[in-house]
Amino acid sequence: MSNEQENKKQIDDLIKSIYEALAKAKIPGKVKEKIHVELDHLKSFTLDARPARFAIVGRRGAGKSSLINAIFGEKRAEIGDVKARTGAGKWHRYQSDAGALEILDTRGLGEAEDPEEAFSKATALEEVQASIKEKCPDAILFLSKAKEVSSRIDEDLAQLLELKKTIQEVHEFDTPIIGVVTQVDELSPKSADKPPFDHPIKQENIQEAIQVLESKLREAVSNPVKVIPVSAYMEFDHDEVVYDIRWNIDLLLDYLIEQLPNEAQMVLAKLSKIKSVQKKVARRLGKSIAGITGAIGASPIPGPDMPIITGLQTTMIASIALISGQKLGRKSVVEFMGALGLNVATGIVLRQVARQLVKFIPVAGSVISGAIATAGTYALCEAAIAYFIEGKSMNQVKETFEEEFEEKKKEQ
Repeated sequence: MSNEQENKKQIDDLIKSIYEALAKAKIPGKVKEKIHVELDHLKSFTLDARPARFAIVGRRGAGKSSLINAIFGEKRAEIGDVKARTGAGKWHRYQSDAGALEILDTRGLGEAEDPEEAFSKATALEEVQASIKEKCPDAILFLSKAKEVSSRIDEDLAQLLELKKTIQEVHEFDTPIIGVVTQVDELSPKSADKPPFDHPIKQENIQEAIQVLESKLREAVSNPVKVIPVSAYMEFDHDEVVYDIRWNIDLLLDYLIEQLPNEAQMVLAKLSKIKSVQKKVARRLGKSIAGITGAIGASPIPGPDMPIITGLQTTMIASIALISGQKLGRKSVVEFMGALGLNVATGIVLRQVARQLVKFIPVAGSVISGAIATAGTYALCEAAIAYFIEGKSMNQVKETFEEEFEEKKKEQ
């Protein structure tokens, strides 16, 4: 059994144990319903996790391949510097050790010459429509070069609308469209060529490009569309990064993750290797679970049913470990518990970890308060972020937990 299969088996076993405890718990029906919703969320986030699927649309030279490489932070797509490379509009799976990304790679809209690869349909639009029928994109990225943001854009937007319409008809899904202004590093003044591109004139030119694309997209799709300016430029020497002026890739990824279904969020956060993105995803998860554990604690819930709270907390910790790209068998939840001062045997399954975690949450008699449950969950989330994502020492992790726990108790 692979590490991934073992991880999923342990999380599946843990979630099942929470369902079992929930069935016996004497807590209000509305709280039980909320817990079921959260468990479904956790299940899709972990057990049903899959690569995100994006249709990247834009004319030749808009920087599609560069953007794919920028998301991974490594060379995953060849750059077509001279001739249009991408042929038939088809799904491509870009894979790294951290995860995968599925891209509907299209011939640039409005190309004046045939691409190097073979193509099966008469137009770029027909090629993409055929692939959309095969698989539904989670989002469409509309790429427009910063220096050419107004060039033949009306024609491109008309084709974009046809794509959105096809997805709606075939999959009954209202696909989010994100405008991406690419290659902002090439805007004047060229001398301001390093992130964060804070030269006032350069920023003025960037804002102007955003406004043009934003206005055109709004007119085309009849609702507000997010537009994000980026620089995706990286140079490689034998697959090693030798020059990197990426900018706003973290902002783009964070926004994309918010638009994704639960099952596609973790893989994208993990493969990006961008700590700020991973931490935001982890905190959103922690906030959601803290709200549920607080509701359980406020019920109040008898001591024997504590595995519901600690089971949710343990699943949260395991999920943060997965977001970071760590393998549970190596830098594991068990080691994390050790950092907090709990003596948990190596090889112990997550269900037993949850039982051990009960010792770590202060209780008054047989009842845990909602404030304590919420504070404890928030603190565990921040401690897990410190350990798995930030790579802090065991002493620092324990300090993080204690400080966050005291701070959150005061806020409740």
